[in-house]
Order: sequence, then C-alpha cells, then structure tokens
Amino acid sequence: MQEIIIKPIGIIYSPYKNADGIPIQGRFKEEIEAFAEIDKKYEAGLKDLDGFSHAILIYQFHNETQEKITAHPYLEEETHGIFAVRSPYRPNRIGLSIVKIKKIIKNRLYFTEVDVFDQTPLIDIKPYVEFFDKRENVKSGWVEKHFEKGIPKQTIL
Repeated sequence: MQEIIIKPIGIIYSPYKNADGIPIQGRFKEEIEAFAEIDKKYEAGLKDLDGFSHAILIYQFHNETQEKITAHPYLEEETHGIFAVRSPYRPNRIGLSIVKIKKIIKNRLYFTEVDVFDQTPLIDIKPYVEFFDKRENVKSGWVEKHFEKGIPKQTIL
C-alpha cells in the first residue's frame, strides 16, 4: 500500500496536560472548555460552522507511540481487538471526538465536551449533522454491559 501523508490543519488546546482527569468521552465532562487554533490559511473554512451545535474533530494521538492489535479499554481489563475499542494504540493513531461548539472567533474554534490532550494535532473538522450521523437501533457491543439506559453503571473519568 502507498503511504499517506497527512498534515495538521491546526492544534487543539485543552486543560488536559496528562491523563489525570481526562474523561473517556467528552460528554461525561460537559463543562470542560478547549479551543482549536486553525492555521490562518484555513480560517475561511470555518465559515458557517457556527450554525452547527456540534463538530467532529479528527486528530492524531500524538502522545502515543505504541501500536497494538488488541488492547483493554478504560471500562474493563478484558482485552478486545483494537478496532473494537477507542484506544490510542491504533496503527495510524487517529482519534475522533464529537464536541459542542461554543463560538468561533477568527481562526479559533471554542468548544466543550473535550476529551483530548493539550496541543493535539488537528487533522480535520466536520460538522455533526443529526440527519446524517444519528443512527437508530444501535448495538454497542461489549460496551453495553457498562451502561444502563444510557447511564454509566460506574464513575467514568
């Protein structure tokens, strides 16, 4: 296969300097704020994004160098295939988060529901569109046993 070269479009700045207190998904700490600073040459690409409530951020797990084919997630010690978990140990170390847009000022996108380390390279931004992204009759595999009616059975960091 041919190698793919991806260049960041910006940097995500968050209060999470290390793993202490970072949630497994941003929606479990809705009040935490962060921002993405987009390279000035892409600033015009933010036009009209403020009309959406949420965005999908695609980024690189830059703090992780390990690659694993199986890993255990934060919710349990059982090992699962890397494509059945959201672990950073992925072959290409690409992550994605759905965040709540607060405001956009020039080349900065301010948001909450963050679960990303400080100074994470941002690869892309896509608007979250309910009509495209929401699914019905969803199965969540091994994760389902850790939730009851959409609420975590234990405290999730």
